[in-house]
Amino acid sequence: MQRIYLDHNATTPVDPAVLEAMLPFLSGEFGNASSIHSFGQRARAAVETAREQVAALINARPQEIVFTSGGTESDNHAIFGVAQALPARPGMHLITSSVEHEAVLNSCQALEKLGIAATYVPVSREGVIDPRDIRKAIRLETVLITVMHANNELGTVQPLEEIGRVAGEQKIAFHTDAVQSVGKIPVDVQALHLDLLSLSGHKLYAPKGAGAIFIKSGTRIRQLLFGGHHQRGFRPGTENVAGIVGLGKAAELAHLSLGEDAARIAALRDRLEQGLLARIPDSHANAATAPRTPNTSNITFAGIEGEALVIALDLRGLACSTGAACSSGAVEPSHVLTAIGLPAAEARATLRFSLGRHTTAAEIDTALEMIPAGVTQLRQLSPTYKREASARH
Repeated sequence: MQRIYLDHNATTPVDPAVLEAMLPFLSGEFGNASSIHSFGQRARAAVETAREQVAALINARPQEIVFTSGGTESDNHAIFGVAQALPARPGMHLITSSVEHEAVLNSCQALEKLGIAATYVPVSREGVIDPRDIRKAIRLETVLITVMHANNELGTVQPLEEIGRVAGEQKIAFHTDAVQSVGKIPVDVQALHLDLLSLSGHKLYAPKGAGAIFIKSGTRIRQLLFGGHHQRGFRPGTENVAGIVGLGKAAELAHLSLGEDAARIAALRDRLEQGLLARIPDSHANAATAPRTPNTSNITFAGIEGEALVIALDLRGLACSTGAACSSGAVEPSHVLTAIGLPAAEARATLRFSLGRHTTAAEIDTALEMIPAGVTQLRQLSPTYKREASARH
């Protein structure tokens, strides 16, 4: 059976060139990067090369890159690190959005339990924040603004440059979860006026368990973990050398091929999205007119249960998702889809298709046969859809 993978926002396959770069550090080059002998120094050199590669991808300085275990740790480090670096005082406040990843939302909610206030700025029907709403939410006690760059479910890209200007004017630390944008669209920490940025290797063809946080020089931030003096004390613990090397190589590849990959993938995404909407009645694409990452399409198919369709398509050989992989199995509808105004029934009838570097036109053509067939099959079994379709027509 042909297998088609359209769930790259959940994770990407390790690129062959990334694996090749990692292999020596999983065998003969096993040194600890903190050791002063030759084994350790070769590992140290590889880590520092990777630091330079990641920095180049986002226009940062190498010393501003701290390696972590992934996006969740980086988000936690940014949010808790900034909040706890300042003396506790009544009314401390942070600003985020209603469509953030759980790594950000749950961190903010945890700080609320510690007495720090949080404002969750809404988004438009297209999933985009109005920077004026950020400005209105600012208080004298605001210490952090954290807004994702690209949404994991919709692909919508937020106006970070304008939000960053607002944060800079008020001298408020500005963080973005860029897990879904780095490697897909240009990311420049200088142009976006960022103090902190989180990224994750397994979203850009590197292995799971490797990520990074950009910390602009001079940013007041406390370390999240305590131990040795690795990475200038920001992140203690023996470095995952192989994973870091893989992340560095993936960053280098993305830097070289970003424009070409984005144009090709966007054309395939549009072909899939337009083809599905033309073939499947009572369907619509969410956030289709907003700025989006080139690989993501979020489509509602009225009258079906999204998880049932995911299973049906998997049996046919196609992998996709109902939303964030972190939320699989959740009973509640997606908080992102309800935030843009979808009723719960429509949110549950929505699938996310996310393409990747290795997606082919032939796979999209096959998907355009598989998906309509799966929707038709489920609708035939749905008395609810039949009643609603009769009422509409």
